[in-house]
Amino acid sequence: MAKKNTFARRTPTDIALHVWGIIVFIYLFVPIAVIIAYSFNNGKVLANFRGFGLHAYISGINNDIIISSIVTSLQAAVGTAIVSTVFGTLGGVALARAPKGAWWALGLTAILGLTLVTPEIVDGVSFLPWFVTVGVDWGITPLNNGLVRLIISHAMFSMAIVTFIVRARLAGIDTQLEDAAADLGATPWNRFKDITLPIAAPGILAGALMSFTISLDNTILSSFVQQPGYTPWPVYIFSAVRVALRPEVAAMSTVMFVLTLAALGFVGFVLRKAGGNATEIIKTMAA
Repeated sequence: MAKKNTFARRTPTDIALHVWGIIVFIYLFVPIAVIIAYSFNNGKVLANFRGFGLHAYISGINNDIIISSIVTSLQAAVGTAIVSTVFGTLGGVALARAPKGAWWALGLTAILGLTLVTPEIVDGVSFLPWFVTVGVDWGITPLNNGLVRLIISHAMFSMAIVTFIVRARLAGIDTQLEDAAADLGATPWNRFKDITLPIAAPGILAGALMSFTISLDNTILSSFVQQPGYTPWPVYIFSAVRVALRPEVAAMSTVMFVLTLAALGFVGFVLRKAGGNATEIIKTMAA
């Protein structure tokens, strides 16, 4: 009876918003569903459907160039997640514990916010001559490695995301726990290890996996800094589209899509196990 009354109280605006939400989801996910369906295409070209089968997956797995690009993307994503998590966690803790109105905290927040809103093509144009100058002209040879370049450029963006996620996780935490531990003689390191870090752990994990997934999808920055032998998967797809999109690309893209969904789902699971409700989970992941 209560459900009927709730439904009866819905206004035309509420109904229109629900319909609009459904349309938006259809608009976003139908193209992905089409690619997944065409990944089972047995034809030679993606647009030429020749029946369902696993030929594209088998062919993609046996293609050394495709596997190399996927491995490069995974290596860059793992490296990006590690670098971003370490520095982003330190930044997030520092911002969460900063005195209200501290000039350095406001400045750091502004710089990180600027990093997020700067177009990636601007970042790519900036990174390319910087890598050449530092790596070639100054002789810092590690920066001539294509994988190192990918990790550094991806981490620049992801680090800001991790920082804001960790700060959001710690923002509402009562600092009296740390004060009590200090009164009992705990050192700053023990307070961080035993109190701050466990509380921030769900946000740290969320930031790490978000960094991982964002690095997997990065195309613009990667196209500027990648080198022969270190071509990531998104750049390979971008190059393949110029010639003819083959079912192998759709098949491996489906695998990467499932991997991304699994990572995001794991983030939500960890945050849920940490006691957060749906609103808190969304707030933490969106910083």
